Amino acid sequence: MSKKMIVIAVLLLIVSIFVTVKHVQAQAHVESKSFDLMLSTLLAHDVTETGIADIPADSNIIYIDAREKAEYDVSHIKNAIWVGYDDYNSTRIDSLDKEATYIVYCSVGYRSEKITDLMEVNGFLFVSNLYGGIFEWMNQDLPVYDNAGNQTMKVHAYSPKWGIWLNKGEKVYE
Repeated sequence: MSKKMIVIAVLLLIVSIFVTVKHVQAQAHVESKSFDLMLSTLLAHDVTETGIADIPADSNIIYIDAREKAEYDVSHIKNAIWVGYDDYNSTRIDSLDKEATYIVYCSVGYRSEKITDLMEVNGFLFVSNLYGGIFEWMNQDLPVYDNAGNQTMKVHAYSPKWGIWLNKGEKVYE
């Protein structure tokens, strides 16, 4: 390989690293650096992302739960609307106001990223993905509720592989 080709290859590598670093810096973040690193590679970052710290305390945000029904039934963010993921059907959101503000979440943000994208395609104007999902919500000591409306410490951790990112609360796998 000629010196010119090596220089071009090195310059391309530097540019791609710069673009990657700028992209990672522009996204929302979670407290754990290892969780943040995993999310930065897992997610496509092709929808608006909202970090826990970016959520206004006195907002009229509507939460959309993009987990499976069994996960939602263990616990969810207060008044969240369940829409599912594997069996997602847009009819579950047809009656929602397309100009309201929505934050979609799942366990860590992967499934909710996909549902956020689908909501945007369906004309929702103010929708974002909760970066770090309900795991980060719980890790930040924010409340979750069971189907009876009672605050709980239980969170469906999806699987032991994914449960490592849930540092607080009681992990449920069934």
